[in-house]
Formats: sequence, structure tokens, C-alpha cells
Amino acid sequence: MTVNRRTGPRVENDDYAAFTRRVVAAQGRRIAAGDIDNLAGLGTLAEDVERAVTTAVAGLRAAGFSWSEIAGRLGVTRQAAQQRWRIPAPTLIASPRFSRRPGIGHGEERQ
Repeated sequence: MTVNRRTGPRVENDDYAAFTRRVVAAQGRRIAAGDIDNLAGLGTLAEDVERAVTTAVAGLRAAGFSWSEIAGRLGVTRQAAQQRWRIPAPTLIASPRFSRRPGIGHGEERQ
């Protein structure tokens, strides 16, 4: 068990991740040998892994890890990590009924 400098003991370990990689590789080999019926399941697994990475990145950012630290572990640039996993800020849509422009807004409708 490794102690993480920010969150304490880490429960999952490298052996678990290695086992998971072996299982996924074995499934790929089985499908490649002609088990076409399970190809969609492997695609779904890829989507599940992407969601898991997204969850992990969001948690690491919330824990205070920098984009550079995260990107380094994923083998991508800081900019690539931000573009792929940054949670966009909510988009504010201006209402035509309300505006900050003088003469328009505060319940006044546009003419």
C-alpha cells in the first residue's frame, strides 16, 4: 500500500490495475479469434474506462492536483489534459427580455 501525499493511504494498487489490463487483453484476443458477438461489449468497456478516467481526473483536480501532475501521469501535455477532461463552466444565455444595456432590461421588453 502506498501513502498518497494529499489523501492518505491508497487502497487500490498496481497489482489490481495489472490484473485488469490482463483481463481486457484476454477479452480482445478472444474476440479476435472469432467471438464477434462480444465486440460490442468490449466497446462498452472502453466507454466505461473513459468515464472512470474522467471521474478520476475530476477527483484529483478537486483534491488540488495540478493539470501538469495529472497530464504527466497520463502521458499527455497539460493542454491536452485540460482540453479533454476540463469540466466546462455553465454557459449563460442572455435573455432578450433582460439586458444590462442602458434603456433595455429590468423587465423592459425590447422594441
